[in-house]
Amino acid sequence: MKNIRIVLTAIGSAAIFSMAPAAIAEESPGLVNVDISNVANLIAERINVEAAQIPKTVQIPVNVAAEVCSVAANVLGERARTGSGSCTAELATNDLNQIVRRQLEGISR
Repeated sequence: MKNIRIVLTAIGSAAIFSMAPAAIAEESPGLVNVDISNVANLIAERINVEAAQIPKTVQIPVNVAAEVCSVAANVLGERARTGSGSCTAELATNDLNQIVRRQLEGISR
């Protein structure tokens, strides 16, 4: 009888812990596709690369996208959760510049 309790406890624990990653993933901020063509020249100048190297779109965290696109973070977050998160950048912030720089460094390596 003791072995059955141990097995049932282990199964219950495994079920609980297997659901935790899914719950955490749903709460973590998603990525948003951002069209940066409007600010590509400015980003290129700030990170010291040719404008032709700047991609037309980047995937960035919701909080950064909300700032550069001048859209409410909760609106973009909901779009990201449904898979339709996108916007057009109106600003080139330091965060956006660094994300683009890191992406370019990753591509060139």
